[in-house]
Amino acid sequence: MRVFISLVLLSAFSMLSAMTATEIITQVDKNARGKTVQMTLSVEIQRPTWSRTIEMKSWGKGTEYSLVYITAPAKEKGQAFLKRQNELWNWIPSIGRMIKMPPSMMSQSWMGSDFKNDDLVKESSVVKDYHHELLGVETKDGFECYKIKLSPKNEVAVIWGKIITWVSKKDFIQIRGEFYDEDEELIHTQVASEIKKMGGRIIATQMEIIPSENPNQKTIMKIKSALFDEPISDGFFSQRQLKRIR
Repeated sequence: MRVFISLVLLSAFSMLSAMTATEIITQVDKNARGKTVQMTLSVEIQRPTWSRTIEMKSWGKGTEYSLVYITAPAKEKGQAFLKRQNELWNWIPSIGRMIKMPPSMMSQSWMGSDFKNDDLVKESSVVKDYHHELLGVETKDGFECYKIKLSPKNEVAVIWGKIITWVSKKDFIQIRGEFYDEDEELIHTQVASEIKKMGGRIIATQMEIIPSENPNQKTIMKIKSALFDEPISDGFFSQRQLKRIR
């Protein structure tokens, strides 16, 4: 009888302590962003007949502020991107122009890669802009993962019609993600790897994006350094800073 009662209590405790899909996605987002985050990264664009690598620095504060500065190659060096609340800007030093990016540009390719502009400046929020449904638990790429479906809310404009993501139960890292358009056709798959401690957190330091229509090409993003939760003022994320950042 005691064993039976213990099993019942354990089962009840497990049910009470189980996380919802929204809580899991929120934890993933918090781990990736922190209160603030500063990174140096590289993005390698691989095509069947050529490849090139873009080096950059990025700064982020919550979901409202983001700044990305290109450091290489020389042709694009100095170009920068800014998100400040609901405004998106692109500074192009070669022509001395600041361009405001309309929402329609979020679904376009960033710098010829398989990333979208939305991926770069994180215009949409996986926490606020989507409904979350826990589909179950699966082993994916060697990790025990929560499998979660993200469906866009009716009142928001996002570029994805559906996202299926696998989140590691241990460290709340998105191990794999499948991104679909509004017709539920698979557009690309994201695969995380090189999971290690960086900036005091366990994160995936490499992400591959593989387009479904062109599986012989991909884009690889590598995080070279990361610093979380260091204070950054809101004023840092300004058009003036966009022109002078180095």
